[in-house]
Amino acid sequence: MEALGVSCVPSFYKPTPVQKKTNFNNSIPIPRSCFFSTSKITSRSTKVFTSLSSSSSSSSKVSEENVDPPEAELETEIPDEKFEWFSQWYPVMPVCELDKRVPLAKKILGLDVVVWWDKNESAWKVFDDTCPHRLAPLSQGRIDQWGRLQCVYHGWCFNGSGDCKFIPQAPSDGPPIHTLKKACARVYPTTVQHETVWFWPSTDPKYKDIIKKKKPPFIPELDDPSFTKFFINRDIPCGYEIIVENLMDPAHVPYSHYGVMQLDKPPEVKADREGGHPLELSIKKSDVNGFVGRQEWGSVKFIAPCTYCMYADDPVDVQGNGSAKSTGTDEALVRPNLSGQQRMVFFFFCIPVSPGNCRLIWGTAKNFGSWIENIIPKWILHIFSNLVVDSDLYLLHIEEHKIMEVGAANWQKECFVPTRSDALVVGFRRWMTKYAGGQINWGGKFSPTSLPPTPPREQLMDRYRSHVVNCKSCSYAYKSLNTLEVSLQVITIVSIGVVGATKQGVMSAAARTMVVSMAIVCFVASRWLAHFIYKNFHYHDYNHSFH
Repeated sequence: MEALGVSCVPSFYKPTPVQKKTNFNNSIPIPRSCFFSTSKITSRSTKVFTSLSSSSSSSSKVSEENVDPPEAELETEIPDEKFEWFSQWYPVMPVCELDKRVPLAKKILGLDVVVWWDKNESAWKVFDDTCPHRLAPLSQGRIDQWGRLQCVYHGWCFNGSGDCKFIPQAPSDGPPIHTLKKACARVYPTTVQHETVWFWPSTDPKYKDIIKKKKPPFIPELDDPSFTKFFINRDIPCGYEIIVENLMDPAHVPYSHYGVMQLDKPPEVKADREGGHPLELSIKKSDVNGFVGRQEWGSVKFIAPCTYCMYADDPVDVQGNGSAKSTGTDEALVRPNLSGQQRMVFFFFCIPVSPGNCRLIWGTAKNFGSWIENIIPKWILHIFSNLVVDSDLYLLHIEEHKIMEVGAANWQKECFVPTRSDALVVGFRRWMTKYAGGQINWGGKFSPTSLPPTPPREQLMDRYRSHVVNCKSCSYAYKSLNTLEVSLQVITIVSIGVVGATKQGVMSAAARTMVVSMAIVCFVASRWLAHFIYKNFHYHDYNHSFH
């Protein structure tokens, strides 16, 4: 369904290739190993760590020596190189979803921040969401008539540099205590790239000009004016690692999302109703900055920690020594010259929020089919995207808790991943283990082994707080539809009241019938609309047994 393709669902959607695929035979040969370093590869067949169930019949048993595991990536790292979580750029929100009149609170990497528009500098700013006076959240404040961020607890005001410009309680003829360093708000380096606000998670003054040394990951298509962009965001009650895995796992699509979306080219001969089949996935290059991979219909790129891109064309490559790094135009993805041809990129920004929670910003950039965004309201496309999220959200939440029970370090022992369709997932888990110690660095704010308890399904899959309130289009549609529902109810009541209050001879039988019929239609319409609003803007349960 094309609308789903445009909505860029947060799992692998297989777009139609738009030009002839590159022959991979000339690429660097990759040894076949699930978890061993390439320096230890020998000529013998690779063993996997988990044996088949002992309850299997002897005729169906498969020797571990004959299992064909995912290919290992070509590692290009510097020895002992480690990934620094607090030395990266993180997306905050798409600019299209921000209101210049209102400061907005967000949590990223365990940090409480507030993003607001500084009209004096015409720039978005990200501050620590704490007033230095009594630690009240600045996100609950307002932007005053002079364009300053005002804390509404006691009225302290700050400019875009974090300097305190006004303390109402300080005598005007007294010492200028507002100029003291302790009166300043803590400011994070901030930039706007790809129509998204990014911040650097350190208020240390030495990082004030970090943008000159290191930039957020650069995706050429998102800066190309000939491409139409589509954005959507949602807070997800699952951890960063489990969501990134899901994005890298195309094999789950025909099963978890059956009846919602499908691979556009199912096999000619299906082994089952859903049409799952072997997939050829592999990691091409890997280092501390991420990795580049490929699959049957194109290529993928993971730029740590947040950016994941899927290209429906020739594989991406990189300049220099094959690093997965992409921090600016000078280090951008080397893309084939496809001028005049149809191109599409699916992009995902997966942002760690806290253990068991992350934020996903995703969408598409394409240079064809833009009529869809011009005709179909954005909130309708978001309904389709949210349905895809809901169709495997509960599965991922439970899976994450089970992984935590056995320990993330034991993932490769507990999970049996013998086929190449799991190559990207295995590659990501290997990257986490090798460069990040197997877990996110929360700066001491959280225990890495704790997860919030599983809430009721209605709360877990709630769309209103996780998406609607953070989306201008859906929020406007929600308010408009609720207004329409109330209007229908009012018409129903008024119509019945008119019929009841009108004397028998004043209104003809035909007119009375028409008014009663209108009241019934309005009542039924209001009930249907109430169900539609609840199902699409609050909670849509998904039972796989009925799909």
